[in-house]
Amino acid sequence: MSGGPAARRGPGDPEPWGGVSPFSIKTKLGALVVISVLITTGLSVIAVHTKTELRFITVFSMIATLLITQFVAHSLTAPLDEMTAVARSISQGDYTRRTRENRRDEMGELAVTINAMADELEAQDRQRKELVANVSHELRTPIAGLRAVLENIVDGVTQADPETMRTALKQTERLGRLVETLLDLSRLDNGVVPLKQRRFEVWPYLSGVLKEANMVASVRAGIATGSGSHTRTDVHLHLDVHPPELTAHADPERIHQVVANLIDNAVKHSPPHGRVTVKARRGALPESLELEVLDEGPGIPKSEWHRVFERFNRGSAKRPQGPGSDGGTGLGLAIARWAVDLHGGRIGVAESERGCRILVTLPGLPSVPS
Repeated sequence: MSGGPAARRGPGDPEPWGGVSPFSIKTKLGALVVISVLITTGLSVIAVHTKTELRFITVFSMIATLLITQFVAHSLTAPLDEMTAVARSISQGDYTRRTRENRRDEMGELAVTINAMADELEAQDRQRKELVANVSHELRTPIAGLRAVLENIVDGVTQADPETMRTALKQTERLGRLVETLLDLSRLDNGVVPLKQRRFEVWPYLSGVLKEANMVASVRAGIATGSGSHTRTDVHLHLDVHPPELTAHADPERIHQVVANLIDNAVKHSPPHGRVTVKARRGALPESLELEVLDEGPGIPKSEWHRVFERFNRGSAKRPQGPGSDGGTGLGLAIARWAVDLHGGRIGVAESERGCRILVTLPGLPSVPS
């Protein structure tokens, strides 16, 4: 993007050149009038001393004044033509064009304002596209789970007993909660996304997340979704919680996003019949939690650790290992980082002898000032 610090200055900000600029349009127009008067006066004085006819002096004065006026007018209208072209491109949805900011007058200020507007519109358009991608990515899991339950009932594999219907209801409720997060995601940049934190038991909670991941993978294995989520049933999911009665204080819905996306990523990159381990340990603070997701895949080069959680980043691997895996959308880990950041926690790639190890730290109960 063109422009330096000036491009970030708003139209109402103070003039950076200390009030009226010596290069302002008002100054240029005033100078044009003064120069025209001086030329006419000078030619008149010359005419008096050389006894030149007044009509010749008048013609020369008009020509000189017109030339100077044309030069000044061109310097004013040329940037306006450029700004008009840029504004027309922006109105047609092209937010990449910018105007030059090489002037120190009102035209330069207008160029800065147009570029700032283009930056803002481009950012909003990018956020809109990312929002649609995020929502599509997150809605896919409960929809697939609900479909699995209903298909099993229709095919006669399971009966519509209270337990089965409770599973379907749970997926429907989760789908409704995810729809409600549309407004949360739209307010993400404003820092007003609400967290519904509460105390919960870690073992049954994570056990349910792993059970859901297995169920969704099973139904996807028979459906060509092309969604970017894994369809593998050969990878074993192992849960390790210590102590068994471990509790944590966080938003269960957001943590579900974290664990589900980390498991999905780990399974996709696991070797055939590999193993993905989800560990949970007590953190240093009350009700804090340390989560770890470890796979047996090729791992992530240390040079790429800082890029793992960027949106749409798929890493340098040519393709995930094992049948039923694809490249994904590159959003899962970005969503996981977003949910962890909301809690004020940390997420990152940790050292591991084999595979990839993602470590999540959640702060638990907020500290009470003494």
